[in-house]
Amino acid sequence: MGRINGIDNIRNKKTDVVNKDIAPANAVEKNKNYVVEITDMNHEGQGVGHIGSLAVFVDGGVIGENIELKVIKVAKNYAVGKLLKILRVSPGRTEPFCSIFKSCGGCSLQHINYNDQLQYKTNLVKETLKRIGKIDEAIVHDTIGMDHPFNYRNKAQFPVGLCDGKPAIGFYAKRSHEIVGSCDCGIQDPVSDKIREIFRRFIIDNEISIYDETTHLGLVRHLMVRKGFRTGEVMVVVVINGKDLPYRRKLVDDLISRVPNIKSIVLNINTQNTNVILGERNMKIYGDDTIVDYIGDFKFHISPLSFFQVNPIQTEVLYNKAMEYAQLTGRETVFDLFCGTGTIALFMAQKAGKVYGVEIVEDAILDARKNAKLNRVGNAKFIAGDVEKVIPELYGQGVRADVVVVDPPRKGCETSLLDTIADMGPERIVYVSCNPATLARDLMYLEGKGYSTAEVQPVDMFPWTVHVETVVLMSRVKE
Repeated sequence: MGRINGIDNIRNKKTDVVNKDIAPANAVEKNKNYVVEITDMNHEGQGVGHIGSLAVFVDGGVIGENIELKVIKVAKNYAVGKLLKILRVSPGRTEPFCSIFKSCGGCSLQHINYNDQLQYKTNLVKETLKRIGKIDEAIVHDTIGMDHPFNYRNKAQFPVGLCDGKPAIGFYAKRSHEIVGSCDCGIQDPVSDKIREIFRRFIIDNEISIYDETTHLGLVRHLMVRKGFRTGEVMVVVVINGKDLPYRRKLVDDLISRVPNIKSIVLNINTQNTNVILGERNMKIYGDDTIVDYIGDFKFHISPLSFFQVNPIQTEVLYNKAMEYAQLTGRETVFDLFCGTGTIALFMAQKAGKVYGVEIVEDAILDARKNAKLNRVGNAKFIAGDVEKVIPELYGQGVRADVVVVDPPRKGCETSLLDTIADMGPERIVYVSCNPATLARDLMYLEGKGYSTAEVQPVDMFPWTVHVETVVLMSRVKE
């Protein structure tokens, strides 16, 4: 597939257009139809073509196609088009497996065959590292995909609302909070669709009010389903804008009689006027507080609020690659920064001398300590606190890491933290990222502090979407 670039890198790029007599960029008109060739894809998975010298982005465009589009937005350096007709079909195009693909805001790459998606993600990482990080000599491996990239998600979160005046539990439409009608979702576990329909009928039959985010009135906000892929255990979480759910005994009886392996049913209380899905308080109404699942040989208790990777198959692939890059011999001290519930730290503890996990969310650290005890890991210590403050304190106390693992949120790392890591001088840094742009920025900064980017491995954690997880090995440059 072609290069993947952001607006800044493609605004001056020219390409042949079927319409040879197109006017200059400032003459491109909104609501007018044009014929363009799709030559690229951007970081949002949109096809990229040109009308004269102006880049145009279009949902659903595939590299190698000639399409007719209608311009729906004209900005200074780019335009946005709506696909009207495919005049020449790319061999990379495939039929979407989902009936609501065009309206749902979820899997935006279903129209592209899976192998080409993997190539797109490899190119996305390469181009982002080069454009933002000025890194073009590191080895960037092909993206590791899935043998069966369907039904891989172990957690489904469904907003509850009204569609044509009737209760609907589904997904948000693209770039909106309008709920798309239900369908069989090809990336969720099938049990979530079954539970969703049972709960929808429960709302209708018992006339349960539905939350309205504009008025902050109504009761039911979201439905969440979690499943342990190795254990088969199922958790159902109903998020409510109130203190209790009417007729909850009916719901419990209906669920446990019709869905095997339900181990936990929970009401999550969220009365805040916010877009955050889960509130801080849970009320168990059936079964256990948690379900159990595994990553590799490690066992984890999962609560409604626990962070747990949604694709356990690819998580094991990712963590094994991080272990490989860490090159542990059994003597090293490892820092796992932004450790969450301790999943990476426990993997590292298998071959490290000592592991320190640091995370600002106290509940996550409590879970991490429980997970360490559950798996009889005695060489991992978990600390609750701001990573930017805890690491300098540890370093000041004489605790130095031989290997540092960082798995930050999408915004990446603060420069103060990167400075402290570089000052400690670990032999290797293993950087796990869900955002190629902030990854590239941080790698460039660390390269200016005496480190070299050696290997980059993208992993497809979220097939059919534009998202890609990346694990990177950085080595200290020897003086």
